[in-house]
Amino acid sequence: MWILRYAVFITSLYPCFVHGSAFGPENQKPITHANGETNHGRLRPNIVFILTDDQDLHMNSLDYMPFVQKHLIDHGTFFKRHFCTTALCCPSRVTLWTGKAAHNTNVTNVTPPYGGYPKFVSQGLNKKYLPVWLQESGYNTYYTGKLFNAHSVDNYDSPYAAGWTSSDFLLDPFTYSYLNSTYQRNQDPPVSFEGRHSVDVLAEKALGLLDEAHEAGKPFFLGVAPVSPHANLWSPAFKDGNHSDLEDIDFSPPVPAERHTKLFEGVKVPRTANFNPDKPSGASWIRKLPKQSQETVDYNDHFYVQRLRTLQSVDEIVDSIISRLGYLKILDNTYIIYTTDNGYHIGQHRMQPAKQCSFEEDINIPLIVRGPNIPKGSISDIVTTHTDLAPTLLDIAGAHLRDDFDGLSIPLTEDGLSRAEETRHEHITVEHWGFASNEGQVLESYPRLHLNNTYKALRVISKTYDLHYQVWCNGDHELHDLTTDPGQMVNLLHPDEVAPKTIAGASLDKVVARLDSLLFVLKSCRAETCIHPWKALHPAGNVASLRDALFPRFDSLYEEKSRKVEFDRCEMGFILDAEGPQFTHKNLDPIFDPKWHEWT
Repeated sequence: MWILRYAVFITSLYPCFVHGSAFGPENQKPITHANGETNHGRLRPNIVFILTDDQDLHMNSLDYMPFVQKHLIDHGTFFKRHFCTTALCCPSRVTLWTGKAAHNTNVTNVTPPYGGYPKFVSQGLNKKYLPVWLQESGYNTYYTGKLFNAHSVDNYDSPYAAGWTSSDFLLDPFTYSYLNSTYQRNQDPPVSFEGRHSVDVLAEKALGLLDEAHEAGKPFFLGVAPVSPHANLWSPAFKDGNHSDLEDIDFSPPVPAERHTKLFEGVKVPRTANFNPDKPSGASWIRKLPKQSQETVDYNDHFYVQRLRTLQSVDEIVDSIISRLGYLKILDNTYIIYTTDNGYHIGQHRMQPAKQCSFEEDINIPLIVRGPNIPKGSISDIVTTHTDLAPTLLDIAGAHLRDDFDGLSIPLTEDGLSRAEETRHEHITVEHWGFASNEGQVLESYPRLHLNNTYKALRVISKTYDLHYQVWCNGDHELHDLTTDPGQMVNLLHPDEVAPKTIAGASLDKVVARLDSLLFVLKSCRAETCIHPWKALHPAGNVASLRDALFPRFDSLYEEKSRKVEFDRCEMGFILDAEGPQFTHKNLDPIFDPKWHEWT
């Protein structure tokens, strides 16, 4: 297998002749980062950002990517508690590039009117996202692959995506057609690559942009965004460049390159405790799902293997990029970040292949960072999210950090990571609006869409507790204790479950009261309040964690005076008057009784 993989990509290992130095003298100044770390006079670093589509962590996809293991995990730091905040492509990508949660970007779905590239543009974000800020800081910026959903052959030039020195975008409606992709370079017309594998086309473009970036002689950012391992999508309307309703689109397993079609025969979805369980779990529509038949399980195992096969092309891209960086003698001064937009589930909780839930399979995702001063072969337990990545990338570049970021720069040195283990926040905000899709077989018991999938959720993780709390727009509530139930099979707030008397060292009702108040702040937080929400609840600064909030002196505050998370109605996107009571960011009156200060 290895001989074949090397043979196919051998040409990628011979870069074109490049003139000149990668960096001029103006780029040799020391950089002091927001976290106090310095680059000690190193050249301004390059950044290569590899972003896959729908890649899982909890179904072990990384175990089948030997080049990612060799080049990134063994030479970098793996952040095992990294989370997306919306488990859906477009909202997650907008959050990633803006450093803002979806409720602050108002890009909450994949297509208009609530999401997609047109929504990104209408919200003014085309002038307020990462590549624009990097260019303002002296970086050249390059990108190839999928940028956003609904970025299409119809609207790619109205307006062009801002901030890119050079780009080659995948365009809808051909984004998810592995053997019929369309790319659009800079301001040229779109070009069809029918008959060629989309990720192989991307590999060539990524290496071409890397050469272009190096030859330009400035520090650079290169984004590489393959469609793998997303499902393959097709509709008769696509052949003419037209779009189609989700109900009319055929979802099928991803399509690997021909050289990978025979790999991993017999491999199956990991049979964890939450895989197609005998007992229903969760809440809302998930708890109503029937147990999958053996025929469905077999189909989903095939779907899973096809995902692993399509990821082999991505793995080869990683190897090619590392080889090219080494040849150009810039590998040691380049950060390589590997992540995905959201996770994925297949069979867990009886669900068909898809994402869009707040279970670990959908929100806990890969993040690996390799680069100068990054600990090698290290695993970090600190909590990080996609809202943290834009600040982190600007920090790497030595650029000014914006004060409206909802995230916090991730430390990337051994000392910084060690300090963060004791000081970094413990919460993750999760949110979703609209439908949940089924990307597998459409059966009577598994329809294409579940329309009621709007919710607010959070994760709280420390050395002594590991909790998931969720409020659905229909009023359902969920609470899972992952220290005793890592598969999230027991909803402690469902009447059919036997709930423990205590959780996280306190009574169940006291913990729920704190979590509900925390989620109340986070569901409409902005900037500093998203990073340090307990300060909004306790301005005196005497509470910084759930553990602190559980002191008995605060019982009356949380159980009698705090506001609860609720919705006025279920909607397909972010509509403020459907969101229920909001934290105003100006005072605490909407959260607590006016005499709140007597209880802090």
